[in-house]
Parts: sequence; C-alpha cells; structure tokens
Amino acid sequence: MNERVAMIFFAAGILCLFTATVAVILEFGFRRRSLRRMNQMIQAAIDGTFRADIYDESLCAAVENRLAEYLAVTETQMRKAAAEQEKTKALIADISHQTKTPIANLVLYTELLREENGNDNETVALLENQVKKLDFLIQSLVKLSRLETGILVLHPSKSGVSQLLEEVKEQYAARAQEKGIYLRVFSEEAREVTACFDPKWTLEALDNLVDNAVKYTQEGGITVRVKPYELFVCIEVADTGIGVAREEHAKIFERFYRSMAVAQEQGVGIGLYLTREILRQQSGYIQLVSELGKGAAFSMYLPVD
Repeated sequence: MNERVAMIFFAAGILCLFTATVAVILEFGFRRRSLRRMNQMIQAAIDGTFRADIYDESLCAAVENRLAEYLAVTETQMRKAAAEQEKTKALIADISHQTKTPIANLVLYTELLREENGNDNETVALLENQVKKLDFLIQSLVKLSRLETGILVLHPSKSGVSQLLEEVKEQYAARAQEKGIYLRVFSEEAREVTACFDPKWTLEALDNLVDNAVKYTQEGGITVRVKPYELFVCIEVADTGIGVAREEHAKIFERFYRSMAVAQEQGVGIGLYLTREILRQQSGYIQLVSELGKGAAFSMYLPVD
C-alpha cells in the first residue's frame, strides 16, 4: 500500500514537473515572439517604414500596443520636424539671397561717399563700420543656420594640416603687425602632418580662433602650432591677451554668449559656437586653457582617420 502511494506521488511530481516545464517553454516562446515583434516595429521605425495599422490588440500584448502608439506619435513628430526644417531651409535661402544686393549697394554707396567727402569724414567711417557689422552678422547667422539644419554638409577627407596654417598666417599677419603684436605660425613643423577634415570649414573654424586672438590681444602676440598625437591632431592657438575666467569656460561656446570683459568689442557671440559645431560634425572637439588676465590657449582636435 505504501509503495502504491509513493508511486502515485512520484507520478504526480513528474506530471507537475512536466507541466511546469511546458509552461516555462510556452512562456519563453511567447516572450521571444513579443520581443521579436517589438524589434521589428522599432527597426521599421528606424527605416521609416513603420505603419501603426499593422499591429492590433489581437496580435500584440498591451506593451506592444503602447510601443506602437509611441512609435506612431514619434513618426508624426518627425514628419512635423522635417517639415519645419524644410521651411527653415527655405527661409535661410531667402534671407541669404535677399540681403546680398542691399548690402552690396550699401558698401558701394559708402565707398562713393568716401570718395566725395574724403577719408577723414567721421560720419562716412561710422557708416562703413556699421555696414561691415551688418554684413558680418548676416553671414554668420546664415553659416550657422546652414550647419544646424543640414543644408551644408561637411565632407572630411585626409588632408595636410600645414596649408591651414599658411592661409591663417597670410590672412592675419598684417592685422597683427598693425596692432604691434607678433603672430608666430609654425607651419614648417606641420609639413608631414595629416588629419581627416573638411578644408574649407576647418579653415573657417581656425579663422575664428585666430581672429579672436588678434582682437583681444593688446601686448605680446599669438602662437599657432600643431601637436600630432596617435588618434588626433591638435592645432593650438595661444595668445597673451585678456584671457577667460574659469567660470566662463563652458559658457563662451554657447550661441550668442558675450562675456562682460569683451562686451564693447565688435562681435555677436557666434564664432566659438560655430567653431565647436564644425569640429563636432567632423568627430573632433575643442579645448580651452585660460585664466583671466593671463591669455588663452584654444586647441582644435581633428581625427587622424
């Protein structure tokens, strides 16, 4: 009798174990199918082929339906964002086109006034300065907007770094000499150094750094040199100018930020932000080492490959 009871309990245990095993396998299969369907939904959203009407309550679990709703909303938001971006592109193109002629005319009329009134006319000089500021502001805003909206796409390629330094030296040597400061560009040291960058836009970024250095340096001068590393090539622009306070190191790379120390100087606070964006779109970055009153060293890092 005891053996029979034992056999019944043993058989019941085996049946329970079998049932539990089957339940686990079925549950695992259900979860796996659900995860597979969710993965397909996410991949479809990434590929831009997601359609909310493919999934319904009879096919998906509640979590899948919530995911489907989220993806449907995200898709709608992406379409709206794309439409807004197209409007922005059209607006930027219109601004760029419509302002070229008026500014060109202003420059022309200012030159005519200067010829008629002579170089010593203070009003003409002020007018000319304001026209230059307006042109610089519009061009800076157009460049920035084109980068941010994807109108202009950078095309990095393997290039020599020394050419960048040569062009900077040629462009800013006269301005530095007029201010009575030195501009030392060690382009010879970079003859064999190459990196991966877009030549046109990287020169724009480097110009911004050197232009600021010349603008904010009254004594001493600016040194531009290249430091090659294993993964990056560093172009350092160091000056003996007014420097940057530590609490402002992060802020000066923000769009339209202007330090109180340079509030009276010409500029709109776009240059450093534009430089950072140009480097970021090339997998590069920028660093600053500076103290207020002790000069500044801005370092552009360009990827080797």
